[in-house]
Amino acid sequence: MHSGAVASRSAENRSAPTPNGVDAVSLAIIEQLQQDGRRPYAAIGKAVGLSEAAVRQRVQKLLDQGVMQIVAVTDPLTVGFRRQAMLGINVEGDLDPVAEALTAMDEVEYVVLTAGSFDLLAEVVCEDDDHLLEVISKRIRVLPGVRSTESFVYLKLKKQTYQWGSR
Repeated sequence: MHSGAVASRSAENRSAPTPNGVDAVSLAIIEQLQQDGRRPYAAIGKAVGLSEAAVRQRVQKLLDQGVMQIVAVTDPLTVGFRRQAMLGINVEGDLDPVAEALTAMDEVEYVVLTAGSFDLLAEVVCEDDDHLLEVISKRIRVLPGVRSTESFVYLKLKKQTYQWGSR
């Protein structure tokens, strides 16, 4: 990101906040942190035209509001998780109890309520095929309301980014 991060936005969007109240300066801070989550606040401030203290305050506000989180992202293969899959799940009745049960499982990375062929999509990260089978057969398919599941096992991950929040 060049130091004109805020200036790179179109003139009409530069000062207009997004629907959730995040302005262009905060989006530029998010962009800086997406490139390097450990970037010093002083460097971010220089890039977006704020003091280090102002950046620190904005980052804390973004964290407190749940707009963003700062986490370490690993490559699952390098830390012992050799099997990833997307699960399509069909539910009978209320989706929320099933979605909540899925979110409580350590192996489940995210849960999405959808429109289309499946009611829910859940991404799981497991140690191996046996672990994946155990999660699907003994923990997900037995949940009250789960009617069916379909597994899409990942063979190779080609792209994974977390930069949608500032485009």
